[in-house]
Amino acid sequence: MDGLVEFKTAEGAVVAVEADEEASGARLVARGDGTVQATRTFENALDGVRSAAESALRVFRDGSLQPDGVEIEFGVKLSAEAGAIIAKGTTEGHLVVKLTWSPSGPAGETGGPS
Repeated sequence: MDGLVEFKTAEGAVVAVEADEEASGARLVARGDGTVQATRTFENALDGVRSAAESALRVFRDGSLQPDGVEIEFGVKLSAEAGAIIAKGTTEGHLVVKLTWSPSGPAGETGGPS
């Protein structure tokens, strides 16, 4: 059965996250309702994921491709002890990258009504 992990924000609000129970290994002590209190704030838990997103954006924005837009999508799994983890898709880490270029110049201009 899945339990809940509660993260507090820097402002003191509580964010409850559904968490998969591990089949084996050490476990944090849960309250009577099965809820576990996270050891980090919500913001601190997401710090690593934010850094990963910034690094990925830097890789795709810099260099020879020069896209007009970059979208990066990945699943995030929250853990009471480890914080935020980039979730796996099937057996690999899951990351979707979408690069876009807008047409420019006379052939690609799309003007509105005059």
